[in-house]
Amino acid sequence: MFEIARVHPEYGYRRTTAELRARGIHVNHKVIERLHSYWDLSVFKSIKHPKENPVRILLREAGPKINLVRSLERIDDFEVLYTDFTEIRYQKGKTKAQWMPIIDHSSKVIVGHALGENANTELALEAWEKAKFMLKRLFQKIERTIIHHDQDGLYIGHKWLYQVAVKDKVRVSYSEDGAKANVYLESFIGRFKSEKRFLFWEQEDFEASKEVIRARVRYYNRVRRHSALCRYVRPSWTLCVIL
Repeated sequence: MFEIARVHPEYGYRRTTAELRARGIHVNHKVIERLHSYWDLSVFKSIKHPKENPVRILLREAGPKINLVRSLERIDDFEVLYTDFTEIRYQKGKTKAQWMPIIDHSSKVIVGHALGENANTELALEAWEKAKFMLKRLFQKIERTIIHHDQDGLYIGHKWLYQVAVKDKVRVSYSEDGAKANVYLESFIGRFKSEKRFLFWEQEDFEASKEVIRARVRYYNRVRRHSALCRYVRPSWTLCVIL
């Protein structure tokens, strides 16, 4: 009866009885009526399933084409950026915050980031605004840059896509298999968090954790050796000084 109610939520006890008999189950209609009422199967009539996000439908139909990075044979400086949210725990693990870094494929430099209590569109756009500011300081045009991330709800949402794809004219790329498929970012996040995991763990409040993240980003960009940067000798790498 539950299966019939899910498939045919408009059925009352009479049609349910007929459907059961068609399946070879012969039960008196009065029994079906009582069970229909007892189990409140009419509730299935009022359940309205939310419409699927049209962007998600398009991504599913596009298949492997949603990953724009895969087809690139050569990736120039600041041509591809990676991003995602990761959890930062503090107060000895009792409390958690959400951090969204945006890193460059070639240099592995953090071009923008934001820390908040929740992973939401506003926090994502805050990180993106910082990334745009930094790229402009480096005289980099963001138009046609690729930003690659997973298919999380906020990354297929109207606010994110309108700002990034429509207003800023950035090309949006998606991982086909979730965050784990974004190996460059996963490697960066694992290394960044493991190097000072206990420092984050020991912070007593959100503001202290935020300042630690800022300090770690400054160290990562200005002081820490980046093997990828050693290949370059040109003015754009003044970022080591200005970040």
